[in-house]
Amino acid sequence: MTSVDPLRTGARRWLRFFPPVTMVLFLVPIAAGLAGTLLPSFGYLPGNENTGLSLMPWRDLFNAPGVESALRVTVVTGVVATVLAVLLAIAISAAWHGTRAVSYLRKWLAPLLAAPHAAFAMGFAFLLAPSGWLTRMLSPWATGWERPPDFIFVQDPNGLALLIALVCKEVFFLLLMIWAAMAQVKADKLLDIGRTLGYRPVAAWCKIVLPLIYPQIRLPVYAVLAYSLSVVDMAIILGPTAPPTLSVLVLTWFQDPEPAVRFQGAAGAVLLLVCVVTAIALWRAAECLGASATRGWRTGGARHFADTAVQWISGSIMMAILAVTVGALLTLVLWSLTTVWRFPDFAPNSLSLVMWHDIWPRLKESIIVTTVVASVSATIAVVAALGCLENEQWNGARAGRRSLTLLYAPLVVPQISFLFGLQIMFVMMNLDGTWGAVIWGHLIFVLPYTFLVLSDPYRALDSRYARAASSLGASPFRLFWRIRAPLLLGAIAISFAIGFAVSVTQYLATLFPGAGRLSTLTTEAVIAASGGDRRIAAIYGLTQFVVPLLVFGSAMMVSIRRARHFAGSS
Repeated sequence: MTSVDPLRTGARRWLRFFPPVTMVLFLVPIAAGLAGTLLPSFGYLPGNENTGLSLMPWRDLFNAPGVESALRVTVVTGVVATVLAVLLAIAISAAWHGTRAVSYLRKWLAPLLAAPHAAFAMGFAFLLAPSGWLTRMLSPWATGWERPPDFIFVQDPNGLALLIALVCKEVFFLLLMIWAAMAQVKADKLLDIGRTLGYRPVAAWCKIVLPLIYPQIRLPVYAVLAYSLSVVDMAIILGPTAPPTLSVLVLTWFQDPEPAVRFQGAAGAVLLLVCVVTAIALWRAAECLGASATRGWRTGGARHFADTAVQWISGSIMMAILAVTVGALLTLVLWSLTTVWRFPDFAPNSLSLVMWHDIWPRLKESIIVTTVVASVSATIAVVAALGCLENEQWNGARAGRRSLTLLYAPLVVPQISFLFGLQIMFVMMNLDGTWGAVIWGHLIFVLPYTFLVLSDPYRALDSRYARAASSLGASPFRLFWRIRAPLLLGAIAISFAIGFAVSVTQYLATLFPGAGRLSTLTTEAVIAASGGDRRIAAIYGLTQFVVPLLVFGSAMMVSIRRARHFAGSS
């Protein structure tokens, strides 16, 4: 009779708790938040016996001035930005796959993704505004302007600046998702076969690779669509103001002291959720129609698809995006050191660290809060992800398609549609404004990224290591600490860094659970961007970019050292 190791049995039992506990920490706040927003949208406030169900909030919503314009700008900017970002990411992947340009872009993708949305939006505004650095570069010798031109680009009524900025930011995330999916389907071998059959690169990629990887990147695309429709921090900095986008308008209603206006805001949040769900449903229908309409082209044997034009156009646009990204960062650096910078001077008239010195006490507090919240939330997320993945190895409970869909729930559901309700839940639990509430709010958005980053390296690890250690009597805990953890240290470090960066970018997840008592770099940066001093805004934006970048750099060093160590050992 075979003896049963009690340590191994006990470890397996403990590992079974990770998936349900993770789901509770993850999904319960979302469900409670949605309920806490839906009920006030019909006039009922949980915990308040003096309120009852009513349609008055919806009447107030549709009678509010500017709602139709806000909804129109929201839908146009969100949908168009997503379409352009997806098309550009596909074009770059198809036309430039295997080139040296893509290899360089892969190396610099981490810092590009680490740039927080608010920091990028501020640099984008300082670079491309009528009085921005680009105008200064061309004035007065090329434009003849001695004063800033009289036109609106940043915060223009049509949301053009917001649309362009969203494309610039989201294309890097989509490229990362596409490249990860390509590795799973072994795209290089498929493309080699296509080339031997006479297919040009773009045609081969679109006909062979894209149909295989699109089901894997569908949820990330939906996440980009939902984010573009419901973004708040970038919309505050770059979007129109009279009226603003629907998400910003809802936020102003939530911050109003009048209860009736907050009920109206809850109705607006539900309306935004309906818009996102409708947009995703229409996108899914467009996918089906597109697949049906292109079936003849995909099977028709055509071996060319405007390769030169696709490569030239996509390469030019990507170079412009990279130039804007780098220019935005450099603009933040210059403005953070500026004492005087008159238009149309190309460079500041004088540089100094005086402004850094003046706001350092307040800045230091924001750095501490940001670092603590991001470190704790990323650590919890990594531990939860590792526990769920270990449970897969020992108990065979691998996450299916439905679980992955649930994992994307906070990325697809508009934040403002459930964070107001989540704040009500924290108030009822007497947790609002506490560190725990803010960390829990951040964890909802950090966990999906850490799990997605860790899952592929974890599952790709050679199972023979585990079988050999297990045959020698190693317990699950010993096997993890002595075998898996050292081999996956680089992936764990990168996962932590990505979770840290995601936490740093959270605006609404700090604003609502924190109840204004805890200020991170992101909340302070958005406030500073709305003020009149570009120097203060630049300091907060630059710091918001540098903090996660330092963590990314440390994680990359750990990953590189581990790779070199195992390469040297082999």
